[in-house]
Amino acid sequence: MPVSAVQLFELQEIARSLRVDVLKMLHNADSGHTGGSLSAVDIIAALYFHKMQHKPEDPKWDGRDKFVLSKGHAAPALYAALAKAGYFDSRHLMTLRQYGSILQGHPFSLTTPGVEVSTGSLGQGLSMANGMALASRLDHKDIKVYALLGDGELQEGQVWEAAMSAAHYKLENICAFVDNNGLQIDGCVKDIMGVDPIADKWKAFGWEVQEIDGHDFNQIIAALDNADQVKGKPSLIVARTVKGKGVSFMEGQVKYHGTVPTEKELTQALDELGAA
Repeated sequence: MPVSAVQLFELQEIARSLRVDVLKMLHNADSGHTGGSLSAVDIIAALYFHKMQHKPEDPKWDGRDKFVLSKGHAAPALYAALAKAGYFDSRHLMTLRQYGSILQGHPFSLTTPGVEVSTGSLGQGLSMANGMALASRLDHKDIKVYALLGDGELQEGQVWEAAMSAAHYKLENICAFVDNNGLQIDGCVKDIMGVDPIADKWKAFGWEVQEIDGHDFNQIIAALDNADQVKGKPSLIVARTVKGKGVSFMEGQVKYHGTVPTEKELTQALDELGAA
C-alpha cells in the first residue's frame, strides 16, 4: 500500500534520529564505520518501523520476520534502530565497542537483543538468511527473511553461491537488499573489482530484481510490497544510496568508510540534522 503523508513524515523523522544516534555513538567510541552506516539507515528504518513483523518486548517471538545485516560493519545503524524500537535501553548506545558492552563493533547475537545472527565476515550473511528461510519453510511458518548486503561485498564468491542456492530452492520468503553506494574501504567499487551490472547478474541467477532510490521511503516500501507478491523465487532490491547520507561533507566521501566524526565534525553534522 502507498505510504501516507503522515507515515512518510514519521519515517523521515525516525531516519533523522537514527542518523543522529549513529554519529553520536561513533564519535563517543572513536572507532567504527560512519559512511556505510548512514547509507543503510533508510532501508533499516523502513524495515523495522514499517514492514517487518516483530516484537521488541519478545525478541525470540516465533512469528517474527528476520533481518540479517550481512554488511556487519554498519552495525551502528542496526543498533540505533533496535534501541529506538525498544529492544534495549538507548543508554547502551554510548557503550558501543567498549569492553563488556552488549554492542560490539559487529553484530553479535549472543549479547544483543534483536540480533538474529553474528555477522561481519563479508559474504556470509545471505547464506545464513537462506538457512533461516529454509527452516521457516520446514516449520510451516509464514515469515519473511530480509538481508542487507554491501555492493563491495558482492566481490565475495560465497554471495553468488548463496544467490544460486536461494534460486534453486525457490526461496520466495527471502528479500535481499544491496546497499549500492559505490564505495568500499579502499575506494570506488568499480575501480577495485567492478560488480556491475548488478541487476542483470542477479536476474541471471534466477532472482526477481527491482532497482530503487535507497533513500526514498515511497520507493523502498513499494519495492518491499512488490517483493511480497513474488512467487517461486527470491527477491533482490538494488538500492542506489549515498555513502555518508545526511551529512553534506561526508556524502560520497570514501574516507568516511571507517572514520568517525571529530568533535567539530559532529557539531556540524548534528546542526545539519537539526539536532545541535
